[in-house]
Amino acid sequence: MRAPPPPPPPPPPPPPPPASPPSQGSDELVSINVGGARHSLPCAVLASYPRSRLGRLAQLWRWRRRRGGGGGGGGGRRDAGPGGGGGGGGGHPHPLQLCDDVGAASEFFFDRSAEAFECVLHFYRTGRLHLRESLCAVSFGQELEYWGLEDALLASCCQDRYARRNAAAAAAADDRGGSSAEDGERRDADRDSDSDGEGGGGGGGGLERGRCRRLRRTIRATLERPGSSRASRAVAAVSVTFVVLSIANMALVSAPEYAPAAGDDEATALGVLEGVCMAWFTGELALRFACARRKRRFAARFVNIVDLVAIAPFYVTLAVEQLAGASTELENVGRVVQVLKLSRSLRMLKLGRHSTGLKALGFTIKQCHEEVGLLLLFFSVGVSIFSVLEYALESSSPGTGFTSVPSAWWWATTSMTTVGYGDVRPDTTAGKLAAFACILSGLLVLALPIAIINDKFASYYRALRLRDAAERHGRALRGLARAQEDARADRGGDAEGDAGPRANLRDVYARRVLGALRGPGDRDSVERL
Repeated sequence: MRAPPPPPPPPPPPPPPPASPPSQGSDELVSINVGGARHSLPCAVLASYPRSRLGRLAQLWRWRRRRGGGGGGGGGRRDAGPGGGGGGGGGHPHPLQLCDDVGAASEFFFDRSAEAFECVLHFYRTGRLHLRESLCAVSFGQELEYWGLEDALLASCCQDRYARRNAAAAAAADDRGGSSAEDGERRDADRDSDSDGEGGGGGGGGLERGRCRRLRRTIRATLERPGSSRASRAVAAVSVTFVVLSIANMALVSAPEYAPAAGDDEATALGVLEGVCMAWFTGELALRFACARRKRRFAARFVNIVDLVAIAPFYVTLAVEQLAGASTELENVGRVVQVLKLSRSLRMLKLGRHSTGLKALGFTIKQCHEEVGLLLLFFSVGVSIFSVLEYALESSSPGTGFTSVPSAWWWATTSMTTVGYGDVRPDTTAGKLAAFACILSGLLVLALPIAIINDKFASYYRALRLRDAAERHGRALRGLARAQEDARADRGGDAEGDAGPRANLRDVYARRVLGALRGPGDRDSVERL
């Protein structure tokens, strides 16, 4: 018999695993809790930015481990001094000077935004700082300041968005702070409301003063805040109607068939309409001035100056017509007044009080003065160069319109703005080539700054829309809260309806919205809320 074959050799042992870099053990990890989100980060990563808050915390943590006291010892006591409760020593701060609490397991707690910290955490891990779309730029900047990081560390892809959002927030804050008196009037109204509640029981004089303040506050809110109530919406609609009628009346009076004849003292329909419009504008401005708490700030507002300039020529014209006689000086004054009548077109700017788009345009012009100056600089350089070039090429042609460099300025202006009236045009081939270069450069020069201005306008417009929506929301909630308090006072605390003392303000608001959406059929139930 043949011997059995030998068994196969055993398989070779598996190769040893590749050598991995020494990993940092659990004793090298720092536990951080930010707004309820727990993270464990290597101490070396945090210490790579030693001037930041987490970098200083990592240095303190290392010092405490070398000292043998562990990472804790703070015991969560915020009032522990630098030397007590396991505090720092040797020039190191106490942990509670860098965080809000220290857990028993050496977990450092920070009562900050967890979403914003995700961006900070990404920066420590990758070295690149990005801004999320859902974060507010101002709040994110405050978070960066808290964590000891600079906004200059932002990645290039996020710097422009961060700067634009900060600029829009600064413009809105500037509008709320001084350039616009709407929020100031609102704060004044709130103070009036508080003073009404405090001085309501101070006798007959206090009651009368409280009534006057309430009346003044109501008139001010009706005239200054369109959309805050039904009365304010009605007044705003009437004001816009009078503005449109006055502009149309000004245009019709200039037509020969509607212009009054010389020496005709009979009042025409257009004259009566002008008087009615002026009476409305005057009464509106006088009421707003009388109800304003700060008269100087009211007089310094641009929109109020426009209102005054728009109605002043009407009364100056009436005074001149009453005093006019054989005096030549008064006749000359009358000619000046005729010129001043052109300022009535400024009444169209009164619509800015009712238009968010016009407000955004005003903010854009105010905030983009550098871009506008850059646009004018580019434009003036192009006009100067191409006007001289075109004059040099066309001045020798017979019957040319380029008789001087100043006359060529008009051609260069209309060409760079791509208007091209055609009253002055080049005739030579070289002049036409120069005109083509002028038009092309105008497109390029004007497009660059206008794109920046357009982005800022869109940002300001969006910010104003959000602010107006927030104001409407706040007014609705304040009105519901006031109605709830009134119902509680009237029913002696035993109300059981939606406006009772135990009512949920959110539910009341939701029922009102549903009633408004359902239409006038449920108007009675809405009024009862």
